[in-house]
Amino acid sequence: MVKREQGLDETFAALADPTRRRMLVALGEGDRSVSELAEPFDISLPAVSKHLSVLERAGLITREREGRVRRCHLEREPLSDALEWIAEYGRFWEQSFDSLERLLAQQSKQSKRGG
Repeated sequence: MVKREQGLDETFAALADPTRRRMLVALGEGDRSVSELAEPFDISLPAVSKHLSVLERAGLITREREGRVRRCHLEREPLSDALEWIAEYGRFWEQSFDSLERLLAQQSKQSKRGG
């Protein structure tokens, strides 16, 4: 469980940045070279490399060298883990809100009878 929590921490930290999220969206459409990923951003290649390093440490991407070109590939498992975690807590909150709604409805009925 500790490893999963650490992985989730890294995943959510990596996803916290809009540039990295846009890079992941691009990689969702297929593998890209570092220069292809850098193209839509007005940032330096070293800055792009730092973003990619964060994504790689989180396990969200892998990078491979093809000759002189470094290609990036989206790894879906950490995103699936994050989605699973969100879904678990979504069910918890849905149940909590349903219980609250029932309690409020019950209190409303009681106040109408007593008032």
